[in-house]
Amino acid sequence: MRDMINNKQVVHLGNVTVSGTSAATSDYVDLRGYDAATIMVVNNTITDAGTADGYTITLQESDDTAGASASTVATSDTVDGANTVQVTSDDDDNTVAGGFGYRGGERYLGITVTGTTGSDADISVVAILNKPHRAETTFVGTAVART
Repeated sequence: MRDMINNKQVVHLGNVTVSGTSAATSDYVDLRGYDAATIMVVNNTITDAGTADGYTITLQESDDTAGASASTVATSDTVDGANTVQVTSDDDDNTVAGGFGYRGGERYLGITVTGTTGSDADISVVAILNKPHRAETTFVGTAVART
């Protein structure tokens, strides 16, 4: 069996509160030193997913930490062409909502969540970095705040 704990880094990008139509963002993960990244989104508590569309989680990238610099990742820079995940069920508490595989070239990666009228939820965001330029790595990493 091969050791993977020394060849990846896991970073908690925070809990994101979804409230109505106001956009909410996670912190960023700094991709420097890694060639592969996965973002996993976990629904914690959903009081109300909202109207028919619930809320949408969008993968975003930036070359700096300024929140205004963030842009939606092109589907060509994701694995399987997915850059959004939608949640529409109030019964999806404590489940993995979805994930994103990133293969773009920007330094910072995070998510933005946009709800619909009545959306009320709490979600967690975790980044898993793989293919480090140099092993061994520190297993638990630190998020970078959007400024």
